[in-house]
Order: sequence, then structure tokens, then C-alpha cells
Amino acid sequence: MASEKAELVFCPLGGVGEIGMNFALYGYGPRQKRTWIIVDCGVTFPGPDLPGVDLVLPDIRFIEGEVENLAGIVITHAHEDHYGALLDLWPRLKVDVYMTPFTAGLLEAKRAGEQNAPDIPVTIFKAGETFTVGPFSIEAVEVTHSIPEPVSLAITSPAGTVIHTGDWKLDPAPALGPKTDEARFRALGKAGVLALICDSTNAMREGESPSEEAVGEGIREVIEKASGRVAVTTFSSNVGRIRSVAEAARDTGRQVLVLGRSLQRVIEVADELGYLEGLPPFLPEEDFGYIPRENAVILCTGSQGEPRAALAKLARDEMRNVALSPGDTVVFSSRTIPGNEKAILAIKNQLIEQGVKVIEDKDALVHVSGHPRRSELKQMYDWVKPRILVPVHGEAAHLVAHGALGAMSGIPEVAQVRNGDMLRLAPGAAEIIDQVPFGRIFKEGKIIGTDEEVGVRERRKLSFAGHVAVNVVLDDRYDLAGDPDLVALGVAEVDARGEPLEEIMLEATVGAVSSIPRQRRKDLDLVAESVRRAVRAAANDAWGKKPIVTVFVTQ
Repeated sequence: MASEKAELVFCPLGGVGEIGMNFALYGYGPRQKRTWIIVDCGVTFPGPDLPGVDLVLPDIRFIEGEVENLAGIVITHAHEDHYGALLDLWPRLKVDVYMTPFTAGLLEAKRAGEQNAPDIPVTIFKAGETFTVGPFSIEAVEVTHSIPEPVSLAITSPAGTVIHTGDWKLDPAPALGPKTDEARFRALGKAGVLALICDSTNAMREGESPSEEAVGEGIREVIEKASGRVAVTTFSSNVGRIRSVAEAARDTGRQVLVLGRSLQRVIEVADELGYLEGLPPFLPEEDFGYIPRENAVILCTGSQGEPRAALAKLARDEMRNVALSPGDTVVFSSRTIPGNEKAILAIKNQLIEQGVKVIEDKDALVHVSGHPRRSELKQMYDWVKPRILVPVHGEAAHLVAHGALGAMSGIPEVAQVRNGDMLRLAPGAAEIIDQVPFGRIFKEGKIIGTDEEVGVRERRKLSFAGHVAVNVVLDDRYDLAGDPDLVALGVAEVDARGEPLEEIMLEATVGAVSSIPRQRRKDLDLVAESVRRAVRAAANDAWGKKPIVTVFVTQ
């Protein structure tokens, strides 16, 4: 009887309705006692609306409440938006984690660089292998993406087989690793696929993505034509692109210098696993002065405009050992992640001011996405023939476009879900049967918590209108014992008529205290609140903004 009541459910806590922070749950069993697995555990990165925040993590309180029924965590690949939250969230879950050798190598390198990082128990698997986690038999299927060892997961339970694609594309000529395993996907489709949980990032782009091999040729052409140094910035984890740049440098008689800790870390792991065999050694920053200008290729971090990354420092001419000169070339071998446009444009303008030539993907074939376009999606549908399509990994526009494509392609059911939706895949038709808590938590330094717990909510207010601290001392008759003290931070100095704002707020403080009858001044909290309101009102009248005001009253 219990098996008749068992359900297979899918519930994303991140990555659906947004790009980044991927975190998916699969559960099997009766409603009261399902067994769960997590697929991917990613982060996203803060924008200017989150001052001081280091990382944005998914709110996992739902699965924390089910942790006794959690069988394990499976990671599809080592991009930060798929595995970057592991070190921070694993201590709340404490279950076995399954990943490929490259992902495990990067995790260990990251763990070594973080103080008090947890020692996570990792089980290694490779593409083509099948392993069991709780009631699920999981087969890792080879796919192509912009990082080594990405896999799709064929997740089989008594309710059927679900294919969770992770990030993938169809590349006829990848820079490293085999192609997407067409034969295995076809075999899975022939055996019967209940649902395809599929990447939607490029669901609005027609056709097929160019190959990584073609990008390598494009980069080689740029380097061949360049007269001075060539700096190339790309995503640190894109080992195929790193290899393409190194091969292009070798073939044009140049040497590669590496700038940026994350690039160095990835290169060390990739080299240990044999992905960089046959290439000349990469050179450290200190060797810059020994390489003739026309022989130098600089591989650097900072493709997303990160202010502390190597490219930003080069643009500001702040690196100790390395500098660019007029006539040099900088290649952006990357896409712009939404939200980073301003920072990237600022760096490009700084480079152009230096006389450096900037090349991006609109100028030459120097980048290609690692995600499937519409023709590639239709090819996957044809291989696996799912009964249900669930678009994931995208914003609303991507998810809706993907769903429409699936419906037009003849998939019987298309289920649109968002973070927090619990979708029953079987038995019966796909249906949202519940909603669970979801959202974002934040990492700041050593602290992880909600926006209120880490203080970012108040800090955001501070960034708009500053802070004023007022100290009021009352004598034994509850009159002012001298002038109040006032300190304003982030507040305008003078109003439109040139009067100092601090003096205006001090006058408001004195007026607020004087307006309270002496007997009522014994209530120090009342005095503080009256002063707070008066100072905010005075600032608003004079300046047009209301700062945060903290008042201390003593007697």
C-alpha cells in the first residue's frame, strides 16, 4: 500500500526564475515521509543593492527541516552557481556529496584557501557510471559545457526516470573532453523518460551555438594580428578556453603569463588531471619583465568587471609587476552576466584611455556560450522524448520561451515552476501540489544570515541618506546640560542656501527638547524619540532626505 501512495516530486529552491544559485530537490515516497536528494548547491553574486555582502546563498530551511530524510547531494559540475555554496551550507546538512574528480579537486583547493572550512565527505563518480543515493539510481551522462566533466543526471526511481540536464550544449568540436553522449540519451529515451528538467539559458536564441574549436581559431587570429601584448580575460573555470588560449599563444610563438588566484587554482587542478598536457608551462607574474612585448599573452581574471581582479588592476595601472602599453590588445573571451554591465564598461573605457585595443565577441569569434540554443534543445527533445518538460535555469522570459518551444515540439506536458514550487511528477499528470519556504540568505565575512541578521537592510538605508548620531545630556532639573553633540556621516554639508546642515539639525535637537514639558522629560525614551523625529524632519526640510538618526539621552 505504501508504494501506491509514493510520489516523485521536484522542488527548486534556487535557479528557477533567475540565473544562478541553482539548488534542486527530488523527493520520493509518501507525503509524510519522502526521501530527498539535492542536485547542485550554488551561489549567486551580490549587486550594488547589497553593500558589504560577499555571497548570496539559497535559503534552505525547508530541507534543513527534512534533514533526517536527506540521502545526499549530487553536483553536476564545478561552476560557482552550481557548487559554490557547498562549503557554507554543508555544515547545516552533513550528508555525503557526490561529484566528478575535477569538481572534487576544485572544492579541495577552495577548502584549503578558507579558514575553518568543513571537511566534506566526497564520493567521486565519472561520466558513464551509475550509483545509488537513497531510493534513486543515478547515472551520470557525458555532456559538453564550458568546464571539464559536466554531466547530466538520469535519476531513476520506482516512479520512472527523470533527466536533470544541468548545464549543457551540443558542441561538434569541444576544446577538451568528449562530445555530449547522443547514444546514451537516445537509449534513455527509448527506455522511457518521465521528465526532462532542462537548461533554459539560451531558449530565446535561434540556431546552434558555435563550437569551442571555432572560438580557439578566432582567438588565434586575434593574437596573430596583434603587434603588442595580448591580454585575454575569461571565466576562470573554462579550462577548454584556457587551453585554446595557450595553444594559440604556442602556435604564434608567444608565452602565457597567468594573473589571478582563481585562474592559478583552476590551472593547478586541471594540470593534475591531465587537461593541460602538451602545453608549454604557464608563467608567473614575476616573469613579465623577461618576456618581449610581442611575445606576451596575459591570461587574467576579471571578465565581469570585478574591482579587485587582475584586469581591473591592469586597467587602473595598479599592478606591481605587470602593465599594458598603448597598442596592446585586451580580449574579453566571455559573456556579460546581467548586472555587471556598468563595471565592465568602466574597465573597457579605462583600457581605451590607455590606448589599448579592446576586442569582444561582437568584433570577433572570441567567445561562445556553454548553453543550448533552440535547435539544440529540439535535438535533446528528439533524443529523450520526455512525457513532461520542466524548464529551469533561467529568468521568466527564458522559462516561458523554453516551455513554448517544448509544447510546439510535441512534448505532451510542460510544467512551469518557480523557486519554492513543489511539482509532483508522478503518479498522474504533473501538478504543483505545495509551496515551501525559499529565498536568499547572505554571507558577509564569517557570518551567514538573512538581510536583517547580517545588517544589510539598514546598511542599504545608510547608503541612501547617511547616519546622524546625537548625544543629549540633561541636568538634574531635566534641562539641557550644555549643547548637544552631533556627528553626521554621509550627510550633505550645507543646504541649498549654504547653511551648515549640522547646525540646522542641532537647532532642531534643542527645539525638540525645549518643547517637551519639564516633567515629561523624565521619560528619557520620549526625549530620544522626539529628538530623532525632529532631526529627521529638519534634514528632510533642508536637504530633501531623511537620514537614519540615533539619539542617546543621559541625565
